[in-house]
Amino acid sequence: MTTTQFPTGTDPLDQERLRRWRLVLGGESDGTGCTLAGRDAAMDGALAALYRSADPAAPSGRSGSSRSAGLGGSAPQVARWLGDIREYFPTSVVQVMQQDAITRLGLERLLLEPEMLEAVEPDVHLVGTLLSLRHALPETTRETARAVVGKVVADLERRLADRTRATLGGALDRSARVSRPRHQDIDWGRTIRANLTNYLPEYRTVVPERLVGYARAQRAVKKEVILCVDQSGSMAPSVVHSAVFGAVLASMKSLSTRLVVFDTSVVDLTEQLTDPVDVLFATQLGGGTDINRALAYCQSRITRPADTVVVLISDLYEGGIRDEMLKRVAAMKASGVQFVALLALSDEGAPAYDHAHAAALAALGAPAFACTPDAFPEIMAAAIERRPLPVPEG
Repeated sequence: MTTTQFPTGTDPLDQERLRRWRLVLGGESDGTGCTLAGRDAAMDGALAALYRSADPAAPSGRSGSSRSAGLGGSAPQVARWLGDIREYFPTSVVQVMQQDAITRLGLERLLLEPEMLEAVEPDVHLVGTLLSLRHALPETTRETARAVVGKVVADLERRLADRTRATLGGALDRSARVSRPRHQDIDWGRTIRANLTNYLPEYRTVVPERLVGYARAQRAVKKEVILCVDQSGSMAPSVVHSAVFGAVLASMKSLSTRLVVFDTSVVDLTEQLTDPVDVLFATQLGGGTDINRALAYCQSRITRPADTVVVLISDLYEGGIRDEMLKRVAAMKASGVQFVALLALSDEGAPAYDHAHAAALAALGAPAFACTPDAFPEIMAAAIERRPLPVPEG
């Protein structure tokens, strides 16, 4: 196999730098004096098909000689391209390139082909795209699409489930007070606060007439969790993660979990929480947003405010009645509900969001912030224990 050619006398370390710049710049007259060949040329061709395509319908060239190749309009050609990038790049890069291809080259129409779906490296973004397109999927593609979604969900469950159950299980134990705890189960912080009236200044000590402890021996105390999830198109990764977490929380006997999704209408998907894939295929990504209506529904389902955590996951762009939305949040908090507002539940940080609504919620004692899936268990644990939320900086 021929190898990449460099200017005469180039130092080996400089050769690697030139090679990388040539792949980044993507042009024969880019000033590097470097001519790609072999595997490097193939990598360049895969990059060219995506990032230098002026016309997505232009014929594809895998040799790397043209940086205006395009992915073309046929599923087999795209499937070959997907195979190429999986060979030449790590999974994390493949996922970025797939998402770029979907957004830059209009590949939504090509996702309707089973052959291409089978070649795709599944990720959360692809699931969002498939869910958006599911009504357009032909019958022959639907099972393949479901398998792709199922693979992503299973991967997320493996990554998140055990840690979530362990973290929340501990929080539930600590949140359950008992009046006659064993010595090792005494919650000294709560015990001291409960007995401050029994302070003896001459001895500089507190007499603990009433002990407060952790109910570690049982999981009798149940908490209620309501996940209220915005299913507008921009929230697709958050919807996917919410479905997975909803299923994990629903599997914990000490929690009563409800999952509500909304746009301008409200749908309660609690009965489907045993299968997060069913949940996802029951969502309707896109459309407007009526947070007030969704919170009204959630509020109507609260029976034990002091034992309830409501998690609103939304970018806060409200199409409903803003003042009523804020009044509902204030009323829930006043009744004892722990209210958590997440701008996103994904690995991508805070999306575009309504800053005025976020500030208004913060003024009510419910700061709105983005949360990664890895941080979500600790956020929920803090809410269950009624301690300050570990809001990320920035």
